[in-house]
Amino acid sequence: MIDSHFHIWQLDRGDYGWLTPALAPIYRDVTVEDWRRVAARAGISRGILVQAAPTEAETEFLLKAAARHPDLIAGVVGWTDLAAEDAPSTIAQLAENKVLVGLRPMLHDLPDADWVLRPDLAPALAAMVHADLTFDALVRPLHLPHILALAQRHPDLRIVVDHAAKPDIRNRDFQPWAHAMTIIARETTAFCKVSGLLTEAGPNPTTDDLRPYVDHLLAEFGPARLLWGSDWPVLELASDYATWVGMASALTPTADRRAVFYLAACGAYPRARLAA
Repeated sequence: MIDSHFHIWQLDRGDYGWLTPALAPIYRDVTVEDWRRVAARAGISRGILVQAAPTEAETEFLLKAAARHPDLIAGVVGWTDLAAEDAPSTIAQLAENKVLVGLRPMLHDLPDADWVLRPDLAPALAAMVHADLTFDALVRPLHLPHILALAQRHPDLRIVVDHAAKPDIRNRDFQPWAHAMTIIARETTAFCKVSGLLTEAGPNPTTDDLRPYVDHLLAEFGPARLLWGSDWPVLELASDYATWVGMASALTPTADRRAVFYLAACGAYPRARLAA
């Protein structure tokens, strides 16, 4: 069982921005060992470590952590400035480290919803394709038309929609999110992460609250393109690791669990150290 999305951070690095004392349950240093303790109890053996700050210092921080824990970290999704003139050479250099499996611009924090369609990003995206890196799309429902356009412009770019594009489960907003995800699933080769849903579901979320959303994702993407992630420790704003593993397992048909909890991650991140 693979966790396709977890974080670590060190507060005194000072580049997170979004991580403030207002988020008291997670405003603390978090290490790979901390993740291992909660993940192992839930039967998770390896994970994909994902950036939480839009800096290249963050990428280096995560790559160093991966080097210290090759048995636990299957890959790193980092960050670099895709709009920089030297982005292609930077990406090529970063990709020399085989543990780097993808890059993630923090799209949902950018003021321009269509930023990802800027023409000057094309060289960086081509460099990602050349390096076999995955593009993690951290988006909200309003960004999904732009992700569709991105996929159509760059059909060889492997895309993973993080956190199922953060549907507003709290307010039971199913449409137009569901239709947009259907289009993404049917008209592109993108993957989708079943992650981050509990923090979008309001207080005391139940399996029944999540079921319409997960059922829709399974029906449209299929288990081969749907991968489970914890989004830990952000998850702790809503629940705990073992509870989310149990809920996700209950929401996934038995026949599909090996795909959702393991095989889909292999497809989404082919550079990752995920071989059984």
